[in-house]
Amino acid sequence: MKIDHLIRALMSLGLATLIAGCGKASGEPPKEKRSAGIPVATYSVTNASWDKTVSIVGTLFAKDEATIAAQVEGMVERTLVDFGDRVTNGQLIATLDLTSYEAQLQQADGVRAKAEATFTNAVQNFQRVEELRKRNIASTSDFDQANALLGEAEAEVKAARGAQAVAKINVERSQVGAPFDGAIAQRAVGRGDYVKPGSPLFNIVNDAVLKFIFHVPERYGSFVQKRLPVSFNVDNYPGETFTGSVYLISPEVSTTSRSFGVGALVTNTNFRLKANTFARGTLVLERGVAVKVVPVDTIVSFAGVSKVFVVEGGVARGRTVMLGRIRDGLQEIVEGVKAGDKVVVSGQSKLSDGTAVVAQPDESTRHESR
Repeated sequence: MKIDHLIRALMSLGLATLIAGCGKASGEPPKEKRSAGIPVATYSVTNASWDKTVSIVGTLFAKDEATIAAQVEGMVERTLVDFGDRVTNGQLIATLDLTSYEAQLQQADGVRAKAEATFTNAVQNFQRVEELRKRNIASTSDFDQANALLGEAEAEVKAARGAQAVAKINVERSQVGAPFDGAIAQRAVGRGDYVKPGSPLFNIVNDAVLKFIFHVPERYGSFVQKRLPVSFNVDNYPGETFTGSVYLISPEVSTTSRSFGVGALVTNTNFRLKANTFARGTLVLERGVAVKVVPVDTIVSFAGVSKVFVVEGGVARGRTVMLGRIRDGLQEIVEGVKAGDKVVVSGQSKLSDGTAVVAQPDESTRHESR
C-alpha cells in the first residue's frame, strides 16, 4: 500500500510539472534582445549662397608686343636704350647711318630747287610765246616748243619733289623711335652693326596692361561673357591676389582639349607683373548661386569613390556623391544628396549600408554657410 501511495505521488508531481511546462510554452514568447544602434552625429544638408566659378590656369602676355626692325639699310650709329629700359611713344632709341641719309636729303633739296627754278623760267617763256602768238609774231613751232619745255620742267619738279620726299623718309627711318609706351625686352644690335631693311633691332612690350589668356571647358560656354571678373595668383607674389576682367572670347572650341580660349585684361599697377608669367586663378561665372554643402568630415573616400552616409529610418544608407569646391570647412555636393538630408558627420568608420544608428542632436547650427 505504501508503494502505491508513493507511485501516485510521483505521478501527480510529474503531471504538475508537465502542466506547468505546457502553460509556459503556450504563454507570450520571450522578447528578443534588440540592438540599440550606433550613436552618430548628424548634419542637415543646407543650401549656401556661393558664386559659380571655374578654376583656370594660363599665361600673362603683354597687351602689345613688337619687334622693331630696320626700315633702311646702313650701319648702326647709336643705340640709346637697352633691355629693361622704359620708353615712351616716339622716343628716339637708335640711329642708322644718319649722316649719309642727311647728305642725300640735302642733295634732293638742291635738285628740287633747281627743277623749280627751271619750271619758273619755262612758265615765263611759255607765257611770253603765247602772247606773241596772239599778235601773230611767234610761230606755231615756237609755241609748241615753249609748251613742251614747260611740261618737261613740270615733270622734273614732280620727280625732284618725290626724290626729296624719299630722302626725308630715309632720314626719318634712320632715326628709330619707339612705336608705343612700353619697355625694351631685348636689344638685338649694337653700334657698328650693319643692317638691312627688316633686320630686327629691338623687342618692345607694352606691359602697362597685360592679357591673361586661359582656357575654359566647353560646358561653361553659355556662361562666359565680357567683363566677367577674374582673380588669380602668381608664384613670385605668394598669397597675393590680382584681378582682371574678360574682354576676349574665342569663337571656337578646341577639338583636342574640348575647351575655348578666353582673355582677361589686367592693369599692371607699378609694373609688378612680368609678361609671360604663369598664373592660376578663378573665373566668376555667376554671383550668389545656391549650392548644397556639408562639413568636409562627412565625406568618405575610398578607391576614388566619394560617398556620405544618410540617416533614413534609424539606419545609415551610403550615397555616392559628386564633389565640388571646399570653402571654410564646407564641401559642395554637386550631386547625390538633397537639402534637408541628414548626413553622418562622425563615426562613419563603424558604418556600412543598413547599419542601425542613433542620431545625436543635429550639428547644422555649428556650420553656418558663409
